[in-house]
Amino acid sequence: MSTEALDPVILVPALLAGLLVLATHVPLGRQVLARGIIFIDLAVAQVAGLGVIAAYALDMQPGAFGVQLAAVVAALAAAALLRYAESRWPEILEALIGGLFVVAASIAVLLLAGNPHGGEHLRDLLTGQILWVSPSALVVAAAVYAVVLAAWFGLRARQGGTAFYVLFAVTVTVSVQLVGVYLVFASLILPALAVRRLGTGAGLVCGYAIGGIGYALGIVLSALLDLPTGAVVVCTLALVAGLGGFIRARAGRAPDGEAA
Repeated sequence: MSTEALDPVILVPALLAGLLVLATHVPLGRQVLARGIIFIDLAVAQVAGLGVIAAYALDMQPGAFGVQLAAVVAALAAAALLRYAESRWPEILEALIGGLFVVAASIAVLLLAGNPHGGEHLRDLLTGQILWVSPSALVVAAAVYAVVLAAWFGLRARQGGTAFYVLFAVTVTVSVQLVGVYLVFASLILPALAVRRLGTGAGLVCGYAIGGIGYALGIVLSALLDLPTGAVVVCTLALVAGLGGFIRARAGRAPDGEAA
């Protein structure tokens, strides 16, 4: 273990990426829990990743406009499909979400089967490359998330079914390419679980605090221990969220609050 690994030039952009993701994922995660569609983020994230892999299969370069377009179109198609399923078969929606995830993941594996870098692409899709996020990616993500948050809070888009799915698809598309599928799921669900019984204001504040501490701790530990950052951050998010939930439970149950 060496403190020389704590290079702010690398760690600060990674932390900024995590905080940007949390800005949208904490309120979205609370709504996901309220709707009872826990695995929608995994499904939509996997389909967005499938769009990226399909673009790579067509020899597009990472970061190219065509790759971004493929990811957005794939995620929006998945969101539209799930919105339709919610209106027609709400009783089996979670099962359909799981089915969509496993089919998209299997197609991704098939597309990468003949690619000599297939394993690397799949690993990057799942665990992300948060330590190597570029300033331009942070700027794009910040701009997209600002629009999403304005629609979410200013226009109260969270109250509409279709608007929720569209915002969710766009947000997850950006996030997957920023931090990977695993961190997208962890950022949405773990802070939301820890603060699920808090009201809107307190829930958001505590959710952001839990997420921020989890990301900061995970990024520092991964640098010190030379371990994959995405995987370490998932574990520290789980640890901090679990600790936060435990502390709150010991402090006594508060009245259920409205989900953001």
